[in-house]
Amino acid sequence: MAYFRVLSAQLALLQSLLVKEESWAILITADPDALASAMALQRIIRAKVKSVTIARINEITRPDNLAMIRYLHIPVVKWRPSMKKKVQRFALVDSQSHHNPAFAGIEFSVVIDHHPLPTEPCSAPFQDIRPGYGSVSTIMTEYLYSAGIRPARLLATALQYGIRTDTGTFGRNAMEVDMRAYHYLSRFGDANIMNRILRSEYLPEWLPYFTRALETLRPCGRGSYVWLGKVDSSDILVVVADFFLKVHGLRWVAVCGVSAGRVIVVFRGGYGNMDLGAVASCVFADMGSGGGHRTMARAEAALASLPAEEKNRLEEYAFGLIYAAAEKRRGRLAAARKGEGGAEAERKKDGGAPQAADGQSAPEAGTPPGQAAAAEKSAPAGEKGGCEAKKAVKEEAGAEKSA
Repeated sequence: MAYFRVLSAQLALLQSLLVKEESWAILITADPDALASAMALQRIIRAKVKSVTIARINEITRPDNLAMIRYLHIPVVKWRPSMKKKVQRFALVDSQSHHNPAFAGIEFSVVIDHHPLPTEPCSAPFQDIRPGYGSVSTIMTEYLYSAGIRPARLLATALQYGIRTDTGTFGRNAMEVDMRAYHYLSRFGDANIMNRILRSEYLPEWLPYFTRALETLRPCGRGSYVWLGKVDSSDILVVVADFFLKVHGLRWVAVCGVSAGRVIVVFRGGYGNMDLGAVASCVFADMGSGGGHRTMARAEAALASLPAEEKNRLEEYAFGLIYAAAEKRRGRLAAARKGEGGAEAERKKDGGAPQAADGQSAPEAGTPPGQAAAAEKSAPAGEKGGCEAKKAVKEEAGAEKSA
């Protein structure tokens, strides 16, 4: 039996796009999975084109990501619009064109991703989007295998690390094929380099943020909410959110802060049936964007897009939006289960609250006085009746790329 599924037809289509005289740029929102996947795609196409550049649209500040780039010699540069005139073809990995405004106006020839499918079909001639996979690194490992390319030591280590981070060491969104790919890559990877990267998780100057997180941690429905205020980088929100995943009994956490003129919320979930990607897609509604996976997601909005009267009370305003989005999501789940029968048993399984007469979730037992009212007051006008399905699906894929 073959180790992976055969991708001969896909490889043939990809090869048909390669012209020796053309230069390519692989655009990414740099995180371990995106970096590793870009390395793999570069390896597959580099011999048949003029040049291949890996370009990131975001800043990299997390020490583990910086260590990955340094130890694995990843040739990534910062994307600048002026580079567009020097490139004939563009590829996008671990993302889709609607995920970030930086991708607007770029015609992609290749899109390879594992986030939810967009509401409107992708226009790229070559596209491979598999929402069921735990990482794009797994998909790229399949392509290398089908192409008969044995991954070199550094590439194999990068792909292993990409799989490891996006699946939470196989604790979230992982499939059997992700484990099979990791096992296959272990033949060629470097365990010593992997350990050096894994030991580079925190910067000393980040420690005060953990103190602030513990001070501001509070219940938010069935989850928890943390306010960090102004942070130097959104990566800090990701690191703190990942830390809270290790807290026993915590269903999910939303870590919120302000960076570069934007309010950013990073979601992480441990267990339960709450789809955090769906929650994130509704938090800011038309004021911003959001989405991701069931257990890891992100939402953000420019400060300028928020109501002027709320800018002096961002901590409470963001809490209200998150609480309202989560409760409305649970209300929809409960309503769907009720229609299928056995709603009460399913609510108990999900840890859900009883339903109010209007079909929305009733306030949590132990909800602080006025919390439900504050959540409703904070929700934007179009959000009070629930987020539109089309909007939710369209933005559901913007996962936090700093994961």
